[in-house]
Amino acid sequence: MQLLNGKIIARQTRANIRDRILHLPENPGLAIILVGEDPASHLYVALKEKACEEVGINFEKYVFPISVSEEEILEKIETLNSREDINGILLQLPLPQQNADKLIAAITPKKDVDGFHPENLKKLETGESCPISPVVLGTLRLLDETQESFSEKKAVLVMSQIFARPFKAMLARYNILTEVVADSDPALAEKTKSGDIVITAVGKPNLITGEMIKPGAIIIDIGTTKVGKKTVGDVQQESVRQIAGWLTPVPGGVGPMTVAMLARNVVEAFLHKDKPPTLAPKN
Repeated sequence: MQLLNGKIIARQTRANIRDRILHLPENPGLAIILVGEDPASHLYVALKEKACEEVGINFEKYVFPISVSEEEILEKIETLNSREDINGILLQLPLPQQNADKLIAAITPKKDVDGFHPENLKKLETGESCPISPVVLGTLRLLDETQESFSEKKAVLVMSQIFARPFKAMLARYNILTEVVADSDPALAEKTKSGDIVITAVGKPNLITGEMIKPGAIIIDIGTTKVGKKTVGDVQQESVRQIAGWLTPVPGGVGPMTVAMLARNVVEAFLHKDKPPTLAPKN
């Protein structure tokens, strides 16, 4: 079994992004809207801010209380949409009580660096140019690192149907077959064992165990949960290590790659690139 070390690849990716920004006429800008006091959300935003500072992206953070109205957030999004110095807008999820779909839809699609605007999801599924979710790009970059052939392999996606949409669209470009499975599915173990690749993003510690996977499978663990002072994923690492061919650690796997790919998306938004990559970018 080999670990897919996202920290190392993300460090290389950030260095490449920093070099690209040095050759731009001005620095790109990212604005993040953060609602509430969830410690995990504040931590994630802090990591994104640190990455932006490292590569040279101007970073702005707008923090609202839990009780903020959707109208007030919409006003802020409208202002950010109109600003030429802001190339990317990200609404940190989950929201405490506000309608995330409504607010994401208010972001100008070309500034939707998180890749979940409904217009961008539709474009992605039809192969048109659009921003692609950083978590998806990060996952694909990790898959690319294995240097395995994926044609006609099967990926089992343990996640919600909505979260799976961009994964399915991008995995299809690798000619990978996909099956989306809910964590509550009684046949979960049987279905995950059929996957050459298992990608899980649920937030339930030890959901995926060694007996639930195919020998040699690639296991991508996106789920994160705080257990005491530790951050753990959906995968029971000890038992899965004995069976898997490749495994992402938590922390240090998909998380750093997602942050690095967010920075990449901000640069791409600045440059107004017309075509999405057919494979995960190496830089």
